[in-house]
Amino acid sequence: MGDKIILDGHKMAWHGERVEAWLRGERVAPIEIECSLTRKCNYNCVYCYGKLQENEEKKLDEEVIFNFLDDAAEIGVKSIALIGDGENTCSPHLYKAIARGKNNGIDMALATNGSLLKRDKLEEILPSLTYLRFSISAGEPARYKEIMGSKDGDFQKVCETISEAVRIKKERGLETTIGLQMVLMPRFADQVMPLAKLGKELGADYLVIKHCSDDELGSLGVDYTEYQRKHLTDILHEAEKESNENYLVRAKWTKLLSGGSRCYTKCYGPVFSLQISGSGLVAPCGFFFNEQYKKYHIGNIAETRFKEIWQSEKYWDVMKELSSETFDANTMCGKLCFQHKVNEYLDGIKKGTIKFGPPSGNKPLHVNFI
Repeated sequence: MGDKIILDGHKMAWHGERVEAWLRGERVAPIEIECSLTRKCNYNCVYCYGKLQENEEKKLDEEVIFNFLDDAAEIGVKSIALIGDGENTCSPHLYKAIARGKNNGIDMALATNGSLLKRDKLEEILPSLTYLRFSISAGEPARYKEIMGSKDGDFQKVCETISEAVRIKKERGLETTIGLQMVLMPRFADQVMPLAKLGKELGADYLVIKHCSDDELGSLGVDYTEYQRKHLTDILHEAEKESNENYLVRAKWTKLLSGGSRCYTKCYGPVFSLQISGSGLVAPCGFFFNEQYKKYHIGNIAETRFKEIWQSEKYWDVMKELSSETFDANTMCGKLCFQHKVNEYLDGIKKGTIKFGPPSGNKPLHVNFI
């Protein structure tokens, strides 16, 4: 599994035609969109960045969602990950949305805490998903409840749902990747090993351990230097030893050890990797969903068709602003964003420190989820 899946990097090199078009100054469609169908969530995770990004919520009904998925396919979006500032299983339209996107030729993925995921729907949705990822930041019931703000019994319920998904995948020979993701705050270090062992026991394909993103004000209180302490890095290395030919444990080392800093100031990533709030708000990324960043708000899919938003001058003016000399990604937005690795790559191409060319090595899994 380790040589097939990229958990700490990007896949931009496999999309050379779109990068070339962008370098020529053409207006290109995003390769991927990460979005929610709702801002509602049944959990109250202590590390939740979504709570910092309140904005006016519009109703995303079936018609709005289907129009969005149709427009995305028409303009050339290759993948949609149902991830973001809400728990998508709280939307009554989730299962139909997965089918609609897949039928439109878009690679679909879902991230969920899993507690409301209907097990009788797994047979239906798994063949349509490139990956199903469970957000699970503890490996023991009591700590799970404390960290994720869940109810008694949710931990066991989620574990049973993961096991059922694995069973269906194996019995039907599906290519769908079933993964786990831990958002690691340094004070959760005691849960790294229990979760690494649990993932193997449940039969997951991988566990990825990532940093906690904070805003530019440090509202969540993340001290990025803590990730670099030997005690924590030793635990992460030990967890990675749980990997075998069928199960991969991987820490996102490049971000965990970065100290929260960036090597670039301009933000090019949203052109290729866009985020949309569960409120329907289209903005370059999740860091800008809050009303205080209204200058970066482009439109709302509940009010305007996505294709029209993408074609608008407002959309491209915002993208131009982020890549201008007046924008500084180190001081004007949150730490180590969703587009961070893509930004590093594109910034290197622009500066000439990275040579643009065809990819080396075998084509990875989930290639359209860049």
